[in-house]
Amino acid sequence: MRVRPHELLSQIQRNGLAPIYVVSGDEPLQINEASDTIRSSARAQDFSGRDILDATAKFDWNELTAEANSLSLFAEKRIIDLRLPSGKPGREGGKALSEYADRPPEDTILLLTLPKLDKSQISSKWLKALESKGVFIQIWPIEGNRLQPWIEQRMRTAGLIPGPQVAHLLAERIEGNLLAAAQEIDKLLLLFGAGVINLEQLQESVADSARYDIYGLVDSALEGGIARSIRMLNGLRAEGTAAPIILWALTREIRLLCTLAQQVEQGRSPQQVVATAREVWDKRKPLVSQGLQRLNRREWKKLLQLCCLTDRAIKGQNPQDPWLQLQRICTRMAGAPLLAE
Repeated sequence: MRVRPHELLSQIQRNGLAPIYVVSGDEPLQINEASDTIRSSARAQDFSGRDILDATAKFDWNELTAEANSLSLFAEKRIIDLRLPSGKPGREGGKALSEYADRPPEDTILLLTLPKLDKSQISSKWLKALESKGVFIQIWPIEGNRLQPWIEQRMRTAGLIPGPQVAHLLAERIEGNLLAAAQEIDKLLLLFGAGVINLEQLQESVADSARYDIYGLVDSALEGGIARSIRMLNGLRAEGTAAPIILWALTREIRLLCTLAQQVEQGRSPQQVVATAREVWDKRKPLVSQGLQRLNRREWKKLLQLCCLTDRAIKGQNPQDPWLQLQRICTRMAGAPLLAE
């Protein structure tokens, strides 16, 4: 069965979970959100286990067969999260996938994510076998005259009402990058709250003229630039950047690092984890890899807790100076010890 990304949740609610999902495309935001919809729907139905398999060039396809045949120690429902970066399983992989589709195990969901497929791959025996027993979601780029309506709908879903020319200007600024658009919409909601967003507010949020920017601050911290991160944070403060916006960017990155560090804890190298992380743009993969090598999962979780304390400080619920707390977060990300207060 083929389902469009925006129809996926309603399809699950109407027909229940399928034993197999194939998500294909080259647009990271839509890939991630479709996969998250499947995983969150599965968790709501007690699929608490999750096994991640990265089918890279040297992948042993017997691992998929072994996972399909294995029984959980606690007989829990689970997801097999199979990632195929090349989109080409080869003869051995095609056979393994076809055999899996012939006899999908009970209480198990196979989630296969892979890039955009060409015509021959879509008509391959293994994909047809998977589609016959499950759901195939093809992700297509949102561009041209489809981009502005997508931005308007996304803003309204977030509780924002775009004023005249707002969606048009945002579409120009993000240059077709949906992930950047989603981040800017989150920023607008955090800055101004639900309601109408006018052109002036948008320009204030996504101003191109800022000497320092929050994403540069995050990258500087991941790169290990302690002194530079402090200078950038002070620059943002001097330019009037709101503390909640900076905290939002740091928290978002730290939450991602927590998730990736869990995979490192399971025995994979930081490079392997980052290479298959669709949430990370290619040019940022070296920076994120450095972060994973610098701190372990426990340390990233401590930073996430510090973000929560900082949020309370910003809201006046904690006596700490929020800007000092932000500095502690940045310098710890960059490798400085987290000093006790």
